[in-house]
Amino acid sequence: MSTYFPSGKNLAENRRWFVVDAKDKTVGRLSTEIAMVLMGKNKPDWTPFLDVGDHVIVINARHARIKGAKADQKNYYSHSGYPGGLKTISYRRMMENNPEKVIEFAVQRMLPKTKLGRAMFRKLNVYADAEHPHSAQSPEPLEINTI
Repeated sequence: MSTYFPSGKNLAENRRWFVVDAKDKTVGRLSTEIAMVLMGKNKPDWTPFLDVGDHVIVINARHARIKGAKADQKNYYSHSGYPGGLKTISYRRMMENNPEKVIEFAVQRMLPKTKLGRAMFRKLNVYADAEHPHSAQSPEPLEINTI
């Protein structure tokens, strides 16, 4: 009796496309489910060192919500590497200017910090509104229940 082991061949051909509606969903809970699909942990043939995950399209990122006082307290930081180069952007300003980045940052920080994690992140597409240019891939709706 032999055990099935996925090889690295034909992984891209077997990937599916999912579309997720972020309207009235909590950002953190939504991001964990998206990260699991990108990594492929929802599949029985998941392998830690192979990218067996699927593509995910997130629409209506502008209408995603965050709970509690985080809307006033959460900040996003970036540093240029030079002294005094710390930049801070509040959650409210990020949602006004780039609502896609809120979900992208949340998902990216849940993926592995390796080359494999960067490859997984490239399969994520986030859009602020309901329109997306991936209709040719015929994405399936992925229902994510967040409370």
